[in-house]
Amino acid sequence: MNEKKAEVIEVFSSVQGEGKYVGYPEIFVRFAGCNIRCDYCDTMHLAGAFEMCGVEDGVGAQSFHMIHNPVKSEELADIVNKMLAQMRHQAVSITGGEPLLASDFLMDFLPRLHEGVPILLETNGTLAERLKSVLPLIDIISMDIKLPSVTHKELWDEHREFLSIASKKDVYVKIVVADETPMAELEKAFALIADVNKDTPLIIQPVTPNGTCYRPTAAKLLSVQRTALNVLTDVRIIPQTHTLIDLL
Repeated sequence: MNEKKAEVIEVFSSVQGEGKYVGYPEIFVRFAGCNIRCDYCDTMHLAGAFEMCGVEDGVGAQSFHMIHNPVKSEELADIVNKMLAQMRHQAVSITGGEPLLASDFLMDFLPRLHEGVPILLETNGTLAERLKSVLPLIDIISMDIKLPSVTHKELWDEHREFLSIASKKDVYVKIVVADETPMAELEKAFALIADVNKDTPLIIQPVTPNGTCYRPTAAKLLSVQRTALNVLTDVRIIPQTHTLIDLL
């Protein structure tokens, strides 16, 4: 079988800035390509746009060298394993874009990583069939729920199926909230999570403003949390902390 290749944007070591495991050191492998487009997206992710992949020169270096795309699974695993050897990391974060678009590559790449390091999948939670194929190789799932007001289409059925499959793992759900986010959409998302498992941790993430989306007020965030707690048991408000301290 030919070795798999994928378009990778960057590989680096940093601190997890979002979600349940915020503050832990992780290695990030960011894949190009996404199947949806969100108004608040902070990542240039279009497939085919990355002739080169940026690789951090070493853990904590904050400087990069470039390698050609697409990257072979063996080459990428070697890069990540060398970083793992330099310092203990809580996990390897597979992110994007939408990394499940590269599910065939992940099935070849992930088994090549050092045994024992947890794999954290950061996903938009819409590609259930692709999740099934890689699920045995994943330990933690950070699943977004994408609201119609930011994607301009409804993904409720996709999210419900995805979360039902993801619930077999250590999963948490993240919803980005802006000042203009409709409460009716949030309530529908909370009910969807509760229908699958009311104990699933929910991270309410205030949007990082980008000129088209605006940060929610403290009053709105607290109202959103109170509403979520009517049907869910674990609801936290956590911003993008890496942007606050200027980390990668």
